[in-house]
Amino acid sequence: MPYTASGHFCDRLVRERQRREGEGSIHKPVRFYEQNFVTLKQECLQKKILFEDDMFPATVESLGYKELGQKSTKVKNILWKRPKEICDNPKFIIGGASRTDICQGDLGDCWFLAAIACLTLNEKLLYRVVPRDQYFTENYAGIFHFQFWRFGDWVDVTVDDRIPTFNNQLVFTKSAERNEFWSALLEKAYAKLNGSYEALKGGNTTEAMEDFTGGVTEFFEMKEAPKDLYKILKKATDRGSLMGCSIDSFVPLQFETRTASGLVKGHAYSVTSVDEVTYKSQKVKLLRLRNPWGAVEWNGSWSDKAREWSEIEKIQKQRLQHQMKEDGEFWMSFDDFKRNFTKLEICNLTPDALGDDKLHKWTVSINEGRWVKGCSAGGCRNYPDTFWTNPQYRLKLCEEDDDPDVSEVLCTFVVALMQKNRRKERRVGITFHTIGFAIYEVPKEMQGNKQHLPKDFFLYQASKCRSKSYINLREVSQRFSLPPGEYVIVPSTYDPHQEGEFVLRVFSEKQNLSEETENQIIAVNPEPSSTTAREETEEDLQFRRIFEQISGDDMQISASEMRNILNRVVKKHKMKTEGFTLESCRSMVALMDTDGSGKLNLIEFRQLWNKIKKWQAIFMEYDKDTSGLIDSYEMRTAVNDAGFHLNSQLYEIISMRYADENMNLDFDSFICCIVRLEGMFRAFHAFDKDGDGIIKLSVLEWLQLTLYA
Repeated sequence: MPYTASGHFCDRLVRERQRREGEGSIHKPVRFYEQNFVTLKQECLQKKILFEDDMFPATVESLGYKELGQKSTKVKNILWKRPKEICDNPKFIIGGASRTDICQGDLGDCWFLAAIACLTLNEKLLYRVVPRDQYFTENYAGIFHFQFWRFGDWVDVTVDDRIPTFNNQLVFTKSAERNEFWSALLEKAYAKLNGSYEALKGGNTTEAMEDFTGGVTEFFEMKEAPKDLYKILKKATDRGSLMGCSIDSFVPLQFETRTASGLVKGHAYSVTSVDEVTYKSQKVKLLRLRNPWGAVEWNGSWSDKAREWSEIEKIQKQRLQHQMKEDGEFWMSFDDFKRNFTKLEICNLTPDALGDDKLHKWTVSINEGRWVKGCSAGGCRNYPDTFWTNPQYRLKLCEEDDDPDVSEVLCTFVVALMQKNRRKERRVGITFHTIGFAIYEVPKEMQGNKQHLPKDFFLYQASKCRSKSYINLREVSQRFSLPPGEYVIVPSTYDPHQEGEFVLRVFSEKQNLSEETENQIIAVNPEPSSTTAREETEEDLQFRRIFEQISGDDMQISASEMRNILNRVVKKHKMKTEGFTLESCRSMVALMDTDGSGKLNLIEFRQLWNKIKKWQAIFMEYDKDTSGLIDSYEMRTAVNDAGFHLNSQLYEIISMRYADENMNLDFDSFICCIVRLEGMFRAFHAFDKDGDGIIKLSVLEWLQLTLYA
């Protein structure tokens, strides 16, 4: 997507303002597309009309863009109907929402449905996502709403109740009860949030789990599972965590195909219970799983009709709610689970989801950031010249774990890096970046200053830990244990120059503090020009002669005259450059023009040339191949060498303002940038009389400064 500094800056200010006002919280969610559910419903009731959602209309565009797009034959016979047109006596929820209310239709979103099945096991979480008091009877206006966690904010999504049908049957998610519609409408709201129904095709259960809860997910590969995995599962169940699992399919033709055991490869299941039974005087560990198809079940040991059930006490069967019913839900032993499944995901819940259960509350910190090509999209550690330019986040681990079984003093925490809005942009060819992160310990002498760590630090320091791999999922997360102290987290894409927004979250059982490193914005004042009398050098004499030839009787030169002088001198130095533009020379005159005449005298011009010589030396230091160009990543360090220490937003602006399409700067652009920086800093300090870093300008003063700079 096109990116503008001003657009991103304005968006950031809006988000900061919203958070100050409490927007985005569970109790005050952000209104998606600024649609106010209460107001819209009242308007429809007053006008006695049914709501029609213009932001997600009942058209092909809402269905999809490729397989469900305009040219697809699949969509020709699809009709959008309201529940009252589909059946008699439609209900939003019948007898409470349950996992059996979710049956997959003709959309490959089993990952989403598996998460809904998990959600129904926690009533508090469920009715946060699916608000109560929604009906097809009293005050019906064809409008419903749902709430999701979205990259740090809770969002309220409003939809109408027109649902895609074929032969009067729902095309996508449906309930086992033909006249129950909460799951179909929830799917529609999620499709709207992501741009279309087709955008939901293919995914990871953790995406939806996190969007339902705001939690953070941990991944387990069964072949590398910890020895205490069952204990982890049991604790997760007790804490109300959402859990999903799947069987990898390495052969594309076997994707979502049933095996002889009744399990489906490449398909997402939800774990709905963890328990134990006494069988033949032995404790047997069991898991209950659900297939979101609402059918096709495991047929091995402990399946619905397995002989094991006939050999346990009736009270145990009742406690486990054993049913001989083809509803997609079944029990299996933990050992069989480990043998058959390849992946497990556990979504850990946030403090607000855990309510008053103080034993299981997390400390959570959230940071938003972005990778910008030519400035902060540095790629992974394989690219040492640019890796250091990635966003950096200081992490302070303050308290060690309360674990008497561990002798070493450690802090346990989970880091989760999530990329934003990639699924929604699928229709324009956007895919997930391959992402990961590394964690470094900050040396004692560098702690507390929150400065962006430089390139040399990463050249000579190894990471303390890092994400297990770089992967092209929406989120990569991992659990770590480190001693209390100060660290820096560096999130990145695998390859450099890849743009995107992200959210970095840190969950820990004890207190932690994470925040983006922000350099203090300062300018090191240039050394005052020497006024001591000295013998003129040959270069001084040459300048004087040229200056006198061009300046005329008033002994002052204009921007165009100065351009001629500078280009003649630069040419003699055999520097590879196309020379100075008139615009950059005008900026130089503005910088040195102390009397406001629009011209420079000999002293002002000599001071300017001394600056240019200094800046030229800096430029040539980074222009190692003498191409006459430096890249925008090198520009960050070059600006620092010139005496200007900026933050990430300003480096982004410099890259976009002065770099070319290949993210390179020539000598003229470099000088123009430095001149503008020095001029603006000088003007600011002139107005900042009390030195508090804040100035107040009238419109006239602001325009005078910016127009002449």
